[in-house]
Amino acid sequence: MPRAHRFFLPGYIYHITHRCHNKDFLLRLKVDRKNWTEWLFEAKQRYQLSILNYTITSNHIHLLVKETGNNVIPKSLHLIAGSTAQAYNKRKNRKGAYWEDRYHATAVQDSSHFIRCMAYIDLNMVRAGVVNHPSDWEFGGYHEIRQPKSRYKIIDHNQLIHSGGQHTTMPIINRIDEEIKTQLQSQGNIDEKKISNSIALGDDQFIKKYKMELKSRGHSRKINNEGDINTLNEPKAAYGITTNSLPFQNP
Repeated sequence: MPRAHRFFLPGYIYHITHRCHNKDFLLRLKVDRKNWTEWLFEAKQRYQLSILNYTITSNHIHLLVKETGNNVIPKSLHLIAGSTAQAYNKRKNRKGAYWEDRYHATAVQDSSHFIRCMAYIDLNMVRAGVVNHPSDWEFGGYHEIRQPKSRYKIIDHNQLIHSGGQHTTMPIINRIDEEIKTQLQSQGNIDEKKISNSIALGDDQFIKKYKMELKSRGHSRKINNEGDINTLNEPKAAYGITTNSLPFQNP
């Protein structure tokens, strides 16, 4: 399988997809999803990871974060992946890989493309047929975005406001909710292949700028233009994710 994209440029927002080894359902239990969330919080505390949204499924996670410099994202993902794997293997008296060794990252332009990605993450478990609405799923950023916590905050609301191009969170939430409503009514996916498989997602100017900043790493990447959504892609898809038929247990 081609190597998934893992180059992080400071100042960019990234959608991260990381799946369990062999697509095994190692996150199907609440205890493991809670443990992943706790280590996400620890990454925020330790490295000041700027977290904009996330969701945890039974065999992979989605995470929307901003690279603020000093390789904050790879440091954070290394901490989270290593710690959750160790905890699971210890509890199960298990050996072997817990995560795929490669996660995939897509740079996402702010404003409208950012809103689409937020809704895409929120709707993950709806697409999987597990819940009827994002509000029904506990393990994600949906609820905290709308009702900020007083303690153990994970979502970076200040960055959320900036990335959404607004002055307060409410207009952003309204735009996300409208996008969610549209997708629920159409029963369609929100550009799933583009968001999960591309290297970058945005308008033409954003894609060309990102490819240029990748320098030599961007030479073999191809620009795909489709309406107002443009992507920068590997020669072949690097990290496909399917969300159908995901088994869940909630003991």
